[in-house]
Amino acid sequence: MNLYFWIPVAILLILLIAAFYKKYKLLKNMEQTPNSAHLLELTDATFKKTIQKGVTLVDFWAPWCMPCKIQGPIVNEVAELMHDKATITKLNIDIHKRTASELGIRSIPTIIIFKNGKPFTKLVGAKTKNVLTKALNDALKD
Repeated sequence: MNLYFWIPVAILLILLIAAFYKKYKLLKNMEQTPNSAHLLELTDATFKKTIQKGVTLVDFWAPWCMPCKIQGPIVNEVAELMHDKATITKLNIDIHKRTASELGIRSIPTIIIFKNGKPFTKLVGAKTKNVLTKALNDALKD
């Protein structure tokens, strides 16, 4: 094999390594993002009491879930934006399995918006800030 074959192969390999490193750094930084001061962490014991009054967004997540790591900072932004209108929460389904089981959570991230204790909207998969704020505003209107 000649040099003209190996140069493009080396360039391609360098580009692939750089792309993987960039994604690794992005995910590593997401793990270190602190929760908003307006974001409540729920437990099986606090879940029902928290959702009883008003509009509550609950992010069902797990630490090993890559889409959840993407969704987490978005939920933090929504908590900063909407904390005066709705309660923004998250529940780790690895630790608090009973609540997730009772609600039939099969895929994560799942976000359920509750209105006065009853499910209003269920969103499965990572969603944008605009989708979440629109869903919350819809729940606040009714």
